[in-house]
Amino acid sequence: MGLQLTMPSIMLSAENQLLLRELAFKSIKHGLETGTALEINIAQYPAELQTNKATFVTLHRNKELRGCIGILKPVRPLAEDVAYNAWAAAFTDSRFMPLNASELGGLDIHISILGTPEEMDFTSEHDLVTQIRPGIDGLILEQGFNKGTFLPSVWESLTDSREFLNHLKQKAGLPANYWSDHIKIKRYTVEEF
Repeated sequence: MGLQLTMPSIMLSAENQLLLRELAFKSIKHGLETGTALEINIAQYPAELQTNKATFVTLHRNKELRGCIGILKPVRPLAEDVAYNAWAAAFTDSRFMPLNASELGGLDIHISILGTPEEMDFTSEHDLVTQIRPGIDGLILEQGFNKGTFLPSVWESLTDSREFLNHLKQKAGLPANYWSDHIKIKRYTVEEF
């Protein structure tokens, strides 16, 4: 019996994708001016942007990562989540200094809407590695208090399933060669634009 992944329940129209990109940019610009995320009136957005969805917003500048923030559980309406995560990616990602006004012009914004994470069943690390689908799966790793996730876009730089898993372990604060029968792995897909 194969695992059926839940795809994000909405595939956004090009018009709504553009609305979300513009909203992300406005929230970052607002953050430069005020230090806070843009607050929106959710009722002014199309119905599909009012449903609760989990998102990540990833920022690149000159093809280099400049920030990435998101959540794994749908707790806010899609438009609100994008506005907040865009601001957070620009100003609160601890790997980077807060964005400054001179960087705004060359910013490339990527939005990922997450499907529902589903727990994977595996008998060993090898079994897990053979089930991971390169280029498709985002993974969440949990081991005790250690937790980390990689979006499917990480496959662009880590193309091998074992390498992907080992780097994810490190992101979660574990050694790359760590293994335990108590590791929990969930996978998810994204709608990305």
